Amino acid sequence: MTPPGTSRPRTVSPRTAGTRTIGPRTAGTRTVHPIEEESFRILRARLDTGGFPPLTRAVVERVIHSSADLAYATDLVCDEPALEAAHAALHAGAPVVADVEMVAAGITAREAVCRVREAESGPGLTRSAHAVRLAYGEVGPGAVWVIGCAPTALAELLVLGAEPALVVGLPVGFVGAAESKAALRASGLPAVSNVSEKGGSAVAAAALNALLYTPPGTLARPPRTALNTTSTRTTEENP
Repeated sequence: MTPPGTSRPRTVSPRTAGTRTIGPRTAGTRTVHPIEEESFRILRARLDTGGFPPLTRAVVERVIHSSADLAYATDLVCDEPALEAAHAALHAGAPVVADVEMVAAGITAREAVCRVREAESGPGLTRSAHAVRLAYGEVGPGAVWVIGCAPTALAELLVLGAEPALVVGLPVGFVGAAESKAALRASGLPAVSNVSEKGGSAVAAAALNALLYTPPGTLARPPRTALNTTSTRTTEENP
C-alpha cells in the first residue's frame, strides 16, 4: 500500500503462542528484581523523564530499559489519551496479538495470540501478513496489536480495518520499517510507534509490558508543564 502523507511528528517524545487467553498470565503484585531497579535508577540519572505524562513515561522508560538506548526518548511517538484508553482496555481483558513468537515471549503478564506458525506466504503475501489475517479472524475488533518484527505485518494490519484498541508498531529494518510506521501514524489509529528504522521484538514487548505493569487506578496526571525540548517527539507533530 502507498502510505498517506507523512508529516513528521513532534516528539516527546509465547508463553503459549497461538492461544487466546483473556486476563493476566499471573495474578498478584509483580516482584521487581534488584537489577531492574538499578537499571531504572541509572536511566533516570541520565535522562529526565519527569515531564512525560504517566503512561508515556512508563512506555518510554521501559523501552529504554529494554534497549539501553536513550535516543528512544526522542524517537518514540506516543499519545497519552490513546495510551489511557488502551490501558483500560487491557485491564478489562482485551486480547493481545503479537506478530512473531519472540514478541509473544517478551510479553510477560498476558498470553498473546500469535499465528505465524500456521501462516503461509503466497503471491503478494508474506507469512507475517498472513499471520495477521489469521489472528484478526480469531480476535476481531478491539484487540491490542504488538508488531515488533515485520513491516509487512504492520502494513497488512492497516488495510484490514481491524479497529484496534492500540497498535504498538515498532518493526525494525532498512526495508519498509520507517515507512510502515509513518503509515501507521498517518492512519489515525491509536498507536505507539517510532520515527527511525530501529525497533524490534524486545522494545515492542517492552512498550506493551509498560501498560500491563501499570495497575488500574494508579494514574494521576501531573500539572501541565513544558516538556524538555529534547524529548518532545513522543506526543505531537512538528510544524
